[in-house]
Parts: sequence; structure tokens; C-alpha cells
Amino acid sequence: MDLVLTEEQALLQDTAREFVSGHSSVRRIRALRDSRDELGFSRDLWREMAKLGWLGIIFPEEYGGAGLGYAELMVVLEELGRGLVPEPVLSNVLLAGTAIAMGGSDSQRQALLPPMIGGDLLLALAYQEPASRYQPHHVETRATRGASGWVLNGEKVHVLDGYGADRILVTARTAGAVGDAEGIAIFVVNADAPGLSIEREWRIDSRNAATVRLRDVAVGPDALLGGEGQGGALLASVIDRATVGLCAEMLGSMSATLQLTLDYLKTRLQFGVAIGSFQALKHRAAKMFIETELARSVVMAAHKAVDEQTPQVGALASLAKARCSDAFVLIANEGVQMHGGIGMTDEHDIGFFLKRARVAELTFGDAAYHRNRFAALHGY
Repeated sequence: MDLVLTEEQALLQDTAREFVSGHSSVRRIRALRDSRDELGFSRDLWREMAKLGWLGIIFPEEYGGAGLGYAELMVVLEELGRGLVPEPVLSNVLLAGTAIAMGGSDSQRQALLPPMIGGDLLLALAYQEPASRYQPHHVETRATRGASGWVLNGEKVHVLDGYGADRILVTARTAGAVGDAEGIAIFVVNADAPGLSIEREWRIDSRNAATVRLRDVAVGPDALLGGEGQGGALLASVIDRATVGLCAEMLGSMSATLQLTLDYLKTRLQFGVAIGSFQALKHRAAKMFIETELARSVVMAAHKAVDEQTPQVGALASLAKARCSDAFVLIANEGVQMHGGIGMTDEHDIGFFLKRARVAELTFGDAAYHRNRFAALHGY
């Protein structure tokens, strides 16, 4: 597999790196956290990212996208992860946007994708429930036929960027038992629909998430995304692609963590010499580098599989997530430890990467879940 960026991808990487370094720093992330900003990101910066075309990289040109691939999106996501950028690419592009592109009708795509790609419409996908524990088909929320459409009742948790979203895609069961892949439907619900409540969650990484409750929320027949009861397979495919994208962001964050640590090892003096000259710390830094490069290879392979639409997408998504979850947590832990006492203080930037590592580790399933899934997909 080619592990070298093309000329176009390298140019995109340079643009993204320059944008992130000039517009977003840990200082900005700290300010958003300290002010308890309800959105947790900047709408103005989000629109700037839209103008650069990043929100439409993987979507067809007919809907305002660039018609490129996940390999190109990976380049941008890695740089966003390097700067801990909290703007809602994962929720809008990789979750809700991908669900609409893969499962929506042409009229739904025309109505929702162009304004999302333009940065004017915020979307979120609500699929996790209190007892689901990473299982996308664990759906207790019910959709029953009403007088002029459907009526939704249930509760969703950990809805990424759900607070402040204009539309929320909600999974609900129209038939079958909890855990069945069949009988799941996805509905597009207005955030101001009667009976819908959205409560902001405050996570350790300060990013936007929400609990969404539905009490007799009525939606029309045109709110159904795809066919009735056919949302299970669509949801699984969407989450695989979002998992692959999250791994690219994690790769960028662990690379930044490594660089922060190396810079500290080169400048922190003890006994009259830089602590980076100590053999034990050299070995630990080398381990961090190796883990980063191993993660890079599998993340690139997963993005390539998505672009080529191979049957191995699910397995490679799990392989990448298991690798990145373990590697990011290890590298963040090592970074804090090698910074010593200052690494334990809130004043130092390294702690923000550790907090992001802990949240990203559990998003879409932790390493143990994905190792089990990888084994199951291969019949072990």
C-alpha cells in the first residue's frame, strides 16, 4: 500500500496545517472550556472551513461537494486532530451527512446536503441509548404510525454536537426486538419539534454532546430516511466510516502529543543536561514514535478501503480503532508523565490531549470492543 501522500493531498495538508495553526490553538480550546461555551465551537470558524471546501470533500459535486475521497478527508482530519479543533466535522460530515448521502432520497439530499456543506445547517445523528454500550442496533426508541406520519418516543445519549443542531437524525424501531438489525428506521427531526428536548452534556474534553429525549414527537412521512425498517445496515456502514475518520483525528492528536513531549525533552534541563539525553526516556519516546507510525499505516489502509468500497471496511475500521485507542491513550499518558509535575497542572497544554484521548478512546467503541468485533468478523 502506498503510504506517501499525492501532490494534491500534500497541498491539502499544507493548507489545513496553516489554517489550524493560524486560527485554532489550545488557548482557544481553553477559552471555550473556561467560558462554558454552550456550542463548544465557533460558527464563524465553521463557515471558514466550509469556504475552504472541507465539509464537502467526500460528497458529490451535484450537491455542492468536491467529489473526492476519504483519503483526502483524512489529511484534513489529521490536521484538525493535531490542533484539537472542536468544530463538528465528525458529527456533520461523517455521521449525519454520510447517512443522508448513503440513504436519503434525492430530494432529501438536495434539501440537506448543500446547506450543510456550506456551513449554514448543523446536523447531528442520535443513535446511542443508555444501555446500548457501542451496539448500534440496540434501539429501544419506538416509531409508531400516526395520523399523518410517525410518532417517536425514546431517549438518546452522547449525541455528538446535538446541542445547537438544526436537524437531528434519530434512529427508532418500527418493528422487531431490541438488538435486531432489522426493523430500524432513521428519521430527520427538526430541533424545535414539539416534544423534543435537547440537554447539553459536559464531557471532560469540553466538546459538544447532548442527551435527546422524544415524547410523542410527530414527523411527516417525508422525514423517513431510506426505507422503513432498513436503517440498521445503513447505520452500521455510517458508523464504520465515522470510526475511520475519528481515527485520522486521533492520529493527528497523538502526533501533536509526541511533538510536545519531544520539545520538552529537548529543553528541560536536569543535572545540567537535557532530560532527553537520558536513555530510559529515549526508549519511551521511541515507543511513542513507533506506536504513532503503526497507527498511521492502519489508518491509511482503512481510508483506502472505504474509497475502494472493499468488503474489509468494517474489519479495518475496527483494526484502526483498536490500534488508535490503545496508542493515543499510551502516548498521552507517557506525555503527561514525561512532563513531570507540570504535566499534571491545568496550565499546561499536554493535559488537553490526555482528556481528548480518554473521550476518543470510548467514542464508537473502545479497543476491547473492536478487537472482539474484528475477531467475530473473521470467524474467530
